[in-house]
Amino acid sequence: MEEQPAPARPPWGNWLKAVAGFVAPTTLLTGLLFYFGYAYTSSLYSYFGIDVATLGLSTQDLLLRSPASLYMPLAVALAAGLAGALGLAWVSSLGDARPGLVRRLGHVGVGLALCGGALFVLGLLGGLQVWPAGPLDTPLLLGGGLLLVVYGRTLHLKTTGHPFPGELKTLAIVAALIAVSLFWAVQAYAQIHGRDDGRELARNLWHRPMVVVDTPEQLYFGAAPVQETSLPAGGPGQKYKYRYRGVRLLAQSGNRMFLIPDGWTRTRGFVVMVPADGTVRVAFRRELGLVTPPTPTAPPPRTAAPPPAPR
Repeated sequence: MEEQPAPARPPWGNWLKAVAGFVAPTTLLTGLLFYFGYAYTSSLYSYFGIDVATLGLSTQDLLLRSPASLYMPLAVALAAGLAGALGLAWVSSLGDARPGLVRRLGHVGVGLALCGGALFVLGLLGGLQVWPAGPLDTPLLLGGGLLLVVYGRTLHLKTTGHPFPGELKTLAIVAALIAVSLFWAVQAYAQIHGRDDGRELARNLWHRPMVVVDTPEQLYFGAAPVQETSLPAGGPGQKYKYRYRGVRLLAQSGNRMFLIPDGWTRTRGFVVMVPADGTVRVAFRRELGLVTPPTPTAPPPRTAAPPPAPR
C-alpha cells in the first residue's frame, strides 16, 4: 500500500507562525512598559496629591514614562547575568587542570545554595510581615534567594561533572517564582523612583514653566504666596476679572492644566486644575533669571572741570 503524501503546507503558514512569535512577546513587553510607566507616574503625581486617573494620560504618555524606572533594574539584572555566565564559563574552562580549586568552587556552590535558601525564607517571613520589610526587601529576597539556589547548584554540578537534572516541573515553578519576584521588584522600584522624582521636583519647581493666569473667578492656592491682581473692568466682552502670578504649570493632559504655586510644599499650598478650553487665559512667561544680562558698557570718560576764573 502506497503511503499517502503529506498535505501541502500553505505558503503563508510560516509567515503566520513568525508573526505570532513576534506579536506575543511585543504585546507582553508593551503591557509591562505600560504597567511600570503607570506605577512611576502614579507615584510621582501622588506626591502632589493628584490621582493619576485625574490626569487622563494616554497609553503613549505612560509608555514614554516607563524607561525612567527601568534603566537601573535592567542594568543590574544584565550585569548580574553577565557575571554569572562568565563565572560558569571560567569554571568549565578549568577542567582537570586544577582539581583542588575546582573542589573548593564546588563547596562555594553549596554555600551559595544554602545562603539562597536562607534569603528565600527571610523573604517569605518579610512578606508575611513577621519583620518590617521595605517595599523592595521581600521581592529581592525571594527572587535573589531562588537565583542563588539555582546558581549554586549549577556551580556545584559543574565542578562535579554531573549533568543538570531535568526536573522540568520544578524548574518551571522556580522560573515562574523568579519572574514574579522580578516583576514585583521593578514595580516597587518604579514607585520609589517616582516618589523620589516628585520630591526632587517639589524642591526645584523652577524646572516647570512659569505662567500668568487670567480667570473670571477667584482661584484658591492655599497658604502659598501667589500674587492675585484684580483686572480693571472693560467692555461687555471682558470676562476675565483676576490675574495670578507666581504660578507654574505642573502638568497638562488633554484639556486640563494643573497649576502649582511657586512656594508649594506638602503642608502649604494646593495644586489647582483649570480647563484649557478658553474658560481661562494662560500666558507663558520667560524666566527672568534665565535671561542673559546685557553686556555692561563702559561709562564715558569724565572730563575735568575747568579751574575757576580768578577774581
